[in-house]
Amino acid sequence: MNDLVAVGFSPRWQALFADFGSDSEPGRVVRHDGVALQVRTATGDRRVALRRGVPPVAVGDWLAISGEQVVAVLDRTSVLRRRATGGDGEQLLAANVDLVLLVMGLDRPVKPGRIRRGEALALDAGASPLLVLTKADLADDVDRIGVRVAADHPWLDVVITSSTTGVGLDELRARMVHVTSVLVGESGAGKSQLVNALSERGVAGVGRVRDGDSKGRHTTTSRQLHLLPGGGVVIDSPGIRSIGLAGDEASIEATFADIHDLGARCRFSDCTHDDEPGCAVTLAVEDGELSAERIVAYRELRSEVIAGARRADEHERRTHERRFAKQVNRYVRLEHHRKR
Repeated sequence: MNDLVAVGFSPRWQALFADFGSDSEPGRVVRHDGVALQVRTATGDRRVALRRGVPPVAVGDWLAISGEQVVAVLDRTSVLRRRATGGDGEQLLAANVDLVLLVMGLDRPVKPGRIRRGEALALDAGASPLLVLTKADLADDVDRIGVRVAADHPWLDVVITSSTTGVGLDELRARMVHVTSVLVGESGAGKSQLVNALSERGVAGVGRVRDGDSKGRHTTTSRQLHLLPGGGVVIDSPGIRSIGLAGDEASIEATFADIHDLGARCRFSDCTHDDEPGCAVTLAVEDGELSAERIVAYRELRSEVIAGARRADEHERRTHERRFAKQVNRYVRLEHHRKR
């Protein structure tokens, strides 16, 4: 059972697993290879096949398994997801995570829009976001960058690190003790190098970045869970070029808590903070209390989430109509065959 405790098996999961019979055993997904899973059990790692009828599984999920088959996915505490690239569905990134590390390299521009999207992604999951600025040894003016980022994102904790010099690693380790963390960031941001530094061994492959734009290749090709020496686990993941939001408006309101609080003073309860009279948010921008750039970012992300929800509803409606049409056609064929 020590193997399970090391990857987060708590009384909560033990209670959930109690609903299954003695023919099953608990396990946590430590790697997802598409058609198969690597699962940590009380007796070590095991390769488990996916089968029809089992809902989508993510690294970090807790399972009830029997032999080499998945019996069930235990109820999650959180799920990190994003809108699928080029589609209306969603992609599961990790499950049962407590802390989302938004990893950005200081060898390239730190983009406020990407930070906000990552923050919204974490809050939608039900996890805490933490901005991790890596490669501090390659930046000219770390203090200035840190001050600017803190001013632009006052509700977001920031840790500045260097996997090469060790700066900030002790602070980061302290935040990751006894929790499940996941790294999210674009290729070349230093995620795998950070995992190796935190785990104090070479568990993740590290690639080189291009000199021209500091972009990297996908050295991490699948999500994988790693143990940390001081307790806790971290999920490394492939680089994400774009962060499409699959959440709801609540995650946007949490990301822009200052705008949400100002909105409580608007004349109308359903104010969209655009052109309505008596809008406290618009007044705050005019008075210099709120930056115009921040309200623009809020409107853009809110519009994206609303549009995504509408497309998802339309996709579900069309899927239902196609299924219904197939059922009708099948019924007609059966009736025709019966009458003959």
